[in-house]
Amino acid sequence: MYYILIAFCYSISLLPLWLLYLISDGLYVFVYHIIRYRRSVVLENLRQAFPGKPEAEIRRMARKYYRNLTDMMVETIKLLTMSKSSLAKRFICDLSVFNKLYAEGRSCQLHLGHNFNWEWANLFCIQGVKFPFLVVFMPLTNKAMNRMFRHFREKFGTILIPANDMRNGMAPWMGKQYLLALVADQNPGNPRRCYWYPFLNKMTAFYKGPEMSARRNDIPVVFADIRKKKRGYYEAKLTLAFEHPAQTEEGEITESFVKFLEKNIYEQPEVWVWSHRRWKHEWKPEFGNGHNE
Repeated sequence: MYYILIAFCYSISLLPLWLLYLISDGLYVFVYHIIRYRRSVVLENLRQAFPGKPEAEIRRMARKYYRNLTDMMVETIKLLTMSKSSLAKRFICDLSVFNKLYAEGRSCQLHLGHNFNWEWANLFCIQGVKFPFLVVFMPLTNKAMNRMFRHFREKFGTILIPANDMRNGMAPWMGKQYLLALVADQNPGNPRRCYWYPFLNKMTAFYKGPEMSARRNDIPVVFADIRKKKRGYYEAKLTLAFEHPAQTEEGEITESFVKFLEKNIYEQPEVWVWSHRRWKHEWKPEFGNGHNE
């Protein structure tokens, strides 16, 4: 199945982007209008995040989101045959903050959200940094799909660390310099062992791990904001949020990232993934607020 998937995707990726975007237009009609993929989830999440918006505006935002979603589908497939030079023309980011930290002999954590197009961001970053580039990912249950996505992400040398086995995955890198990228808006599995903060008008759980590791090892934390400038063109901006995390209070880094991500989502909502069930867990008083359990 893996080889069938790779062969199919490879043949599609040979098509020029303008033609792939025509395919994306057709996919949008199929996904949004015909099968209505998680449409109720998207609309519910948008209504929650934008309670003052009229229903017509909510549905317009949903349509823009699905168009970006299908664009990302074909853009991800294009990575199989996209050259480094072509990617560099379509994805812009100043990586000097990473090079400065590398020259100082320090490691770094990169925190970002599920903003399109994180797959292009992954391969752009690996080309311009001197660090070994580690990315935490959640393995897919379908083995063929999981192997295919690993192929996409490891194409230029990215090192994948499974989120469900972080201890063993990070063991070879202890005592070495590295850049660790974490998509830090994932839904935690255990609602009692996480931070809770207001996010998009709802108390929301966030993993403790990224902050705890940064504070324990005093690893600088950089926040990333990815914006879609126009179809097929993206720009990411990096912010050195915490140069010395060991000097911060518990919960400070996570709370800062939550506010950073929320601001970016409100400014360009159509590029954040609204179709995931982010709020599987409901907040309860015994969970506390902020960094309290």
